[in-house]
Amino acid sequence: MGCTEPIAVAYAAAYARDVLGMRPERIELRVSANIVKNVKGVTVPNTGGMRGLEAAAIAGVVGGDAARKLEVLQSLDPGQLEEVRRLVQEGMCKVSLAEGIEGLYIEVWAFAPPEEKAASATETAGVPVQASAHVVVEHTHTGIALVEKDGRLVFDRNNAKAADTSGQSTMELRRDECAGCDAAPRESSMAFVSADRHEYAFLNVRDILEFADTLRLRDIEAPLRAQIELNQAIAQEGLKGDWGVSVGKTLMKYRDASDVRVRARALAAAGSDARMAGCPMPVVINSGSGNQGLTVSLPVIEFARTLKVGEEKLLRALAVSNLVALEQKEYVGKLSAYCGAVSAAVGAAAGIAYLQGASYEQLSAVVIDSIATADGILCDGAKSSCAAKIATALESAMLALELGMHEGRRFRDGEGLAGADVEETIRNVGIVAKNGMRATDAEIIRVMLER
Repeated sequence: MGCTEPIAVAYAAAYARDVLGMRPERIELRVSANIVKNVKGVTVPNTGGMRGLEAAAIAGVVGGDAARKLEVLQSLDPGQLEEVRRLVQEGMCKVSLAEGIEGLYIEVWAFAPPEEKAASATETAGVPVQASAHVVVEHTHTGIALVEKDGRLVFDRNNAKAADTSGQSTMELRRDECAGCDAAPRESSMAFVSADRHEYAFLNVRDILEFADTLRLRDIEAPLRAQIELNQAIAQEGLKGDWGVSVGKTLMKYRDASDVRVRARALAAAGSDARMAGCPMPVVINSGSGNQGLTVSLPVIEFARTLKVGEEKLLRALAVSNLVALEQKEYVGKLSAYCGAVSAAVGAAAGIAYLQGASYEQLSAVVIDSIATADGILCDGAKSSCAAKIATALESAMLALELGMHEGRRFRDGEGLAGADVEETIRNVGIVAKNGMRATDAEIIRVMLER
């Protein structure tokens, strides 16, 4: 619900409050530069238009429900907004940059009001004691990596057998704190792979197609039906309401709305219009991103409706679009200077090609043509222009469909980053996006922080 980076901050803050066991007097937030970039310009949902890291963290503390994870602010009551605004103005939350840490990293310290320590034979009365909680989220938006209370280790994801000062293992000590925690990252010898998690290392286009053809629908239909229902709902809200700069509505107004290619772009853009402007309607995400979840699904859904294919074919096509988008993240990572709308649009192109009966060779050509056309779009944070970038990336995807699927043409090996096959092309673009654009990302963040 809402842009995933401010929601992740709200989740971490609400989680730290729960570990502390009370409303904190103050909180300190330390985040990676990419979190700064993706929270700075986007509206935090259910906050009446507030933006920024402080608003997201304090909203999580005041009214967030950590058990809801990425819908943590669904429980924020309108009556609590004035309190959130007041605490933001009073400086309850102090923010600092986690220097030298890339990707997704959020660290929260929550401090309770000081209490006077009782006198004892060995202690002096009147010494203030301040209870505290420390929570780290990294790699994924709900990936609890470290939990401490009053300086005592409660949970360490990278060392689940670690002992705290009492001698008990972390898992034995507070098993409830580890509910929903992600597994530790797997080791990889592939230096070019994203440092995020290596969770997509076994994905490839050929196996994705085989999976889509042979899967049991009952194994995948629940999340994909939710993706169809929820993502269409927010897209319609984006077309009806006055959200952001109304990219989706503008496309429908000035382009031929009878053309499925226009509607596919407009619907995805409209969903982003609403999300980036703080619409609290939930979406089903892809690679931790709601905008990418909209982009991989809505064009495929609209094409399926126009082509009058059955629901089974649509669900299998959505499996293709989601997984092709995710394969690219093995190299790019979840957060970088490379616009995630491009990866998602490539996935959508693959899903639409699958709807149209593409062979492996045809679908590979579509992916190559799509990824090699719009691979230069920069990510300068989450905000209203994301909707326009989605529309632009999908325009390249539509062209790739026409080139690769209908004309049988593809960019050849050695033409720029295009490789000998689809896997090499995905790898080449991903390496440049992750490693080559690192300096670009740092410069984007530097400019944003100076404003």
